[in-house]
Amino acid sequence: MSLSAPALEFFAELSVHVAAPQEVGSTVHGQRRLIPILGGEARGQGWTARVLPGGADYQLIVSPRLAELDARYVLETDAGDLIYVQNRALRAAAPEVTARLLRGEPVDPAQVYFRCSPSFETASPALAWIAERLFIGSGVRRPERVEMQFFTVN
Repeated sequence: MSLSAPALEFFAELSVHVAAPQEVGSTVHGQRRLIPILGGEARGQGWTARVLPGGADYQLIVSPRLAELDARYVLETDAGDLIYVQNRALRAAAPEVTARLLRGEPVDPAQVYFRCSPSFETASPALAWIAERLFIGSGVRRPERVEMQFFTVN
């Protein structure tokens, strides 16, 4: 029996609007910051959703090159279904590029490795399948938003 390599299928693109970071400061694990999520939009094949305000991106700046991200928020689909999203990500770049990101300056996305693994939970029977799949994605940090594309791993 031969196994086939997983394939990727487009799932959604998101634009998540964010507020100014809340800097916790240097802790025993690294520099902690929290970025409030203000809202946004999501679009998939045949569906749209809005990002509800109230979520946050919990960040740990591990080194001058590396940040570990853990964003948690809720989508409300155009059909009224709610989807809880937990999106873990790695963002890596040269120290001077990371410093510009931390200051909220625009950065060329080609200079940053930003990959994520979102997971989803919902009470919607029609969307129950999303809790039974793996997803991966890529993103870019803009000064006032984060843009991402998510793919189903088939």
